[in-house]
Amino acid sequence: MTAAQSSRHPITSGVSVTPGHTSVLLEEVLTALAPRDGGIYVDGTLGGGGYTRRILETADCTVWGIDRDPDAIARNADLVAQYAGQLHLLAGRFGDMDSLLREKGVSAVDGVALDLGVSSPQIDTPERGFSFASDGPLDMRMERAGESAADVVNTANEADLARILRELGEERHAKRIARAIVAARSNGEIATTGQLADIVRTAIPTSRSTHIDPATRTFQALRIHVNDELGELQRGLVAAERILRPEGRLAIVSFHSLEDRRVKSFLRTRSGGGGRGSRHFPDRPARHAPAWLLVSRRAIRPGDGEIKNNARARSARLRVAERTAEPSWGGEESAAVGGAG
Repeated sequence: MTAAQSSRHPITSGVSVTPGHTSVLLEEVLTALAPRDGGIYVDGTLGGGGYTRRILETADCTVWGIDRDPDAIARNADLVAQYAGQLHLLAGRFGDMDSLLREKGVSAVDGVALDLGVSSPQIDTPERGFSFASDGPLDMRMERAGESAADVVNTANEADLARILRELGEERHAKRIARAIVAARSNGEIATTGQLADIVRTAIPTSRSTHIDPATRTFQALRIHVNDELGELQRGLVAAERILRPEGRLAIVSFHSLEDRRVKSFLRTRSGGGGRGSRHFPDRPARHAPAWLLVSRRAIRPGDGEIKNNARARSARLRVAERTAEPSWGGEESAAVGGAG
């Protein structure tokens, strides 16, 4: 995967994290959550454990780390041992955080951190198939189960492929790429990241004005589709609204406009700041009192120093909101917005 989509990344002095892993906007997220002794916090995208570690270093508190990737759960075993009794890991999706925590007897929490996209260990492991930097199987499944990117590329019809690339990759050459994929697979299965990247590069013109690989948007679109990332984001926002206690904070880092627009629209609409909602999170009747208070109306961005040290941070955006005492609006207004179909 690329800078526009990668997540869970700038190493702060004194912070130990998984090798190859740095957490973007780490101190800004910590400031937003303001961990306190006795508090309960959720790291809904555990990854390499960067946010979790800093929260536990800052306060004598409890953290529930959630990740759908079994590798991430295993990777943080040492951190669990270091913070025995304080850190608890749950295998699952952050969109189910409210039900996962209630199963463990936790009905309310003081803070939720979400870092969208994929983690450095996922990106940097060729066998996971998230990146075309090194050739590997065309997989992209965060949970290592279900439909893979290879399944989509080799079975979806041309129209569906074009729609996925256009809607989830914002790829203006979607039709041309879809046509090239269908033509290429008629000669044999497209099985690796290198094969797909070469097909895309051959299909569309290159521009000297950009350093972004032509295959970038195609890989983004397939990854989002395979993992239903936009649907998961919507469910996660609603779940955070349900589980956060009054004055509890949500800190959410996104890496591309598809995510950030949805976060912005959700929080703006449900904070009563609204104007018109989006087709994903439409306006609600006036009877719904604001469920959120916007801590910052503008997205918080990495500083130049962080971007210099970690190029993957350059597209990151942090949005922070605080839960009010009003009831949750629920999620009935949001038919799934994930995938492309």
